[in-house]
Amino acid sequence: MSMIRSTAPYARFARTPMTGMSEWSAAGARLLGQVVHILGRLAAVTSVVAVIVLGGGFFWFVNAIERKESLPTESADGIVVLTGGAQRIDDAVNLLLRGQAQRLLVSGVNEKTSRGQIARLNPEAQRLFSCCVDLDYRARNTIGNAIETRRWVREHGFRSLIVVTSNYHMPRALVELSSVVEGAQLRPHVVVTDQSNPDRWWYEPMTARLLLSEYAKYLLALVRTRVEGDPEHSRVAVVVGGRKPLTPLPVAYLH
Repeated sequence: MSMIRSTAPYARFARTPMTGMSEWSAAGARLLGQVVHILGRLAAVTSVVAVIVLGGGFFWFVNAIERKESLPTESADGIVVLTGGAQRIDDAVNLLLRGQAQRLLVSGVNEKTSRGQIARLNPEAQRLFSCCVDLDYRARNTIGNAIETRRWVREHGFRSLIVVTSNYHMPRALVELSSVVEGAQLRPHVVVTDQSNPDRWWYEPMTARLLLSEYAKYLLALVRTRVEGDPEHSRVAVVVGGRKPLTPLPVAYLH
């Protein structure tokens, strides 16, 4: 009598674990596919919403830019002009000539530019350059402009300030200045030129690039000024500005 038993009755039990593992693997693959699909759709929706929000913000930014210059209705203690165009300095000097303020700070002057060179460009105001105009050679960018303006305002005890810069640059300038110049009222005076006409952005590539770049910098300034401390000692300001906001020149070089 043979003692060998057939294994056939037990074969189904031997295959069951493998079958169960296959079913679990298939279910896991289906679940993973569904998760990836949902995440893909969520990313697409998020991208669309981000484009709409940023695009809408850009249109708001362009629409908010001043189109016309207007003289300040009130005088102030001081005037600060952020360099970046000869017309900016001309406008600031004219405001000083009109008696709109006691002193003028020209912030961000090139180290190779002398007081005499700037004065010669404004001959009618040469006498003011010897008594009422301060030159800041330390600021390298808008963040540096704000830091040096704060120093100047504190030194003279000013409580109000007329800010002179280009119309497209004014929103970012006010964000930077208001974050550090505490206790002083800021009154914007925009400079409008043919090169800074925001109504031309949609058919002039150079204007479009200028406004898109300024809009991006404006958004970065909004975020940065809310998360950092003093920009004079902040690494974030260096990263965002692409370099240190101030040159290592001594503060006494301001005058």
